[in-house]
Amino acid sequence: MKKRFNKRGQVTIFIIIAVMIVVLGILIYMFYPEISVGLGLEPKNPTAFIQTCIEDEIKESIEKLSLQGGSLVPEHYILYNNEKIEYLCYTGEYYKTCVVQQPMLKEHIESEIKNEIEEEVDACFDSMKESYQKRGYEVSLRKGEISVELLPERVVATFDHSLTLTKGEDSEKQDSFSVVLNNNLYELISIANSILEWEATYGDSETTTYMNYYHDLKVEKKKQSDGTTIYILTDRNTENKFQFASRSVAWPPGYGV
Repeated sequence: MKKRFNKRGQVTIFIIIAVMIVVLGILIYMFYPEISVGLGLEPKNPTAFIQTCIEDEIKESIEKLSLQGGSLVPEHYILYNNEKIEYLCYTGEYYKTCVVQQPMLKEHIESEIKNEIEEEVDACFDSMKESYQKRGYEVSLRKGEISVELLPERVVATFDHSLTLTKGEDSEKQDSFSVVLNNNLYELISIANSILEWEATYGDSETTTYMNYYHDLKVEKKKQSDGTTIYILTDRNTENKFQFASRSVAWPPGYGV
């Protein structure tokens, strides 16, 4: 009987420890970097602090945009696998080629990312300021413009914020911050624009040409019953993807090509 009770006690202890670990993990996930600041674990370099604080928000924005055709809140879209996918080329008429809806697609996506992260950027800089003040620094922070740029194989967010840290006779000033993420959204958008040119000119595109030229690229072409074509571009190495919709040279029901 004693052995049974001992075993039950051990199992209970293990369960309690497991629950505590899970709760601790959730707290760290929800309140980082606040917890890390409180424990004195924050990066000492201001640039590293901002990179750590904001990069997940940028990643989430890019992923959402990529799955929805480049818009955070699509206005003209088709539902596909429970996702709203923006039409980047569209005509409501039959037999006619589509009109490109976002002729400045790259700039549009850059603007969408910028608008999505602005609130989090403010919170991160405020958190950094507070963390340095707790460590005995006098902090002067002037917030400026935010810009996001899609570049080959990377996304760069730049914050024209001025930070001055003073402690005793030592002073350090930084006039801008940048967060860089490895991501090939730039390349995927370039291919999407090329496909859109074919859709707007000829009403269709030959996707195998792209895969023959870019061996790491997978291009899926999903034809829908209303004449819509959904394109899914995927990098086979990173699994990064960009998907969008087009409706061009659609045929009436019963008159399929």
